[in-house]
Amino acid sequence: PDLILERDMLGEVDAELIEVTDPATIKDACRDADAVINTYMQLTPDIIESMGKCKLIIRNGIGVNTIDVDTCNKKGIMVANVPSYCLDEVATHAITLLLALARKIVLLNATVHQGVWDVKKAIPVYSLQGKTLGLVGFGKIPRLVYEKAKPFGLNVMMYDPYVTEEAAKEAGVQKAGLERLLEESDFISVHCPLTAETKHMFNAEAFGKMKKSAYIINTARGPLINESDLIEALQQGKIAGAGLDVLTQDSVDPANPLLMMGNVIITPHAAWYSEESIVTRRRQTVESVISVLEGGEPASLINRKQLGR
Repeated sequence: PDLILERDMLGEVDAELIEVTDPATIKDACRDADAVINTYMQLTPDIIESMGKCKLIIRNGIGVNTIDVDTCNKKGIMVANVPSYCLDEVATHAITLLLALARKIVLLNATVHQGVWDVKKAIPVYSLQGKTLGLVGFGKIPRLVYEKAKPFGLNVMMYDPYVTEEAAKEAGVQKAGLERLLEESDFISVHCPLTAETKHMFNAEAFGKMKKSAYIINTARGPLINESDLIEALQQGKIAGAGLDVLTQDSVDPANPLLMMGNVIITPHAAWYSEESIVTRRRQTVESVISVLEGGEPASLINRKQLGR
């Protein structure tokens, strides 16, 4: 809503905050910056190459796909994010989408608003008890999803190649291969970062392995799902539905076929949002900037290994 908090915090260490909203001026504005806070603007290699003094680029959020990290590595610029400001919000949103899909809340609400009072419009609805939730990725957010899912009687398995069997056992969750997770899950909730490895990991092949009664939920990044393949899978009845907080683009085309489907719930990249999370994100971002300006490191340094730190 404003930059008062940021200016006040940075003013305490005699740092000036310059706001940049025009892509045409970003290169000149950042040329002599000691640190850069990035929200939505794409920081391309040529912009980063022009930075002569920058020690840190921090994403004012979780995903760093707006920052060319490889160029930062070459220039010795620290790249950071704020990974924990909205953990509970996103986990709650994922569970909310799951429950709304399972109980067909949106569909039934729409029919009642159309003057139709008929539970049969939702057929079939199944009990959650004993159904399986598959978590793709097992970082902090999906671990919270796991905790929130247990009281509903859901069995939970997870796929994450970077989590060991021992760590999975310690968390009390069953580790599975991706193929098994696809085949056995009644709900799949996606929580992995967007990388070259994970882009479009949910494609026609993956949907073909899922149960026809299964739902997919994505509160992570839109391009993890091949959207055209998802549309085809839904149209052909290969899966039961989808709950999406993100699409391929961070906007929606009114002609998108997903908008015409009663078995699809879409929210506008809102999972992160609460009034509390906004303040937490802003404060944690600036705290990391101040740490670097004073000779330290950000709280979450994502390219530590590449910088040899």
